[in-house]
Amino acid sequence: MSNFRIAPSILAADFARLGEEVKNVIAAGADMIHFDVMDNHYVPNLTMGPMFCEAIRPYTTAPIDVHLMVKPVDRIIPDFAKAGANIITFHPEASEHIDRSLGLIKEHGCKAGLVFNPATPLHYLDYVMDKIDMILLMSVNPGYGGQSFIPGVLAKAKEARARIDAYTARTGREIWLEIDGGVNAGNIAEIAAAGVDTFVAGSAIFGKPDYKTVIDQMRLELARIKA
Repeated sequence: MSNFRIAPSILAADFARLGEEVKNVIAAGADMIHFDVMDNHYVPNLTMGPMFCEAIRPYTTAPIDVHLMVKPVDRIIPDFAKAGANIITFHPEASEHIDRSLGLIKEHGCKAGLVFNPATPLHYLDYVMDKIDMILLMSVNPGYGGQSFIPGVLAKAKEARARIDAYTARTGREIWLEIDGGVNAGNIAEIAAAGVDTFVAGSAIFGKPDYKTVIDQMRLELARIKA
């Protein structure tokens, strides 16, 4: 894989100056913005709604990758699409009809994806690969930032990569494989070696004084995989 993407999670950013944080992290070399939505129902935390997405949209032309940790999910999908999201992902446990929810995202002009918690099996992919643009693997249990990476997810990443490669060989269509939780410069190369191409990092980037230094270090580690 020659294309790796770094997606800082603004859950770890300074909310008092969110627009500036978005501009700065993209200028530092990030590829996209990861936007975590929690409802204090599906997960035990409450974060940002569509108005936050709409507010940061003018600050960047980079893709906004919205991860919905809400249940039920269908009601909120159109709101985020209208607020400027480019990619919308959700958890299969949060939808009564996964195919319908994926279709709803597509109908509103966004790329669509499914999110898998550490203990959620990948079989939900079996009949919906044609509607998926991204698979997001959680390498922590969702709900809070700053958690440690769960190493067992690497085996799941390899399985997901095998599914994607087999599908792409049949259809020619690309699907991104993203990981979220405990990603940093120290483990990003190992994660990439398991087949991941898109990396969410929150406190590993926003928790440091110089975003560019951190992102550059991640790129150096990823370059080892390209070689």
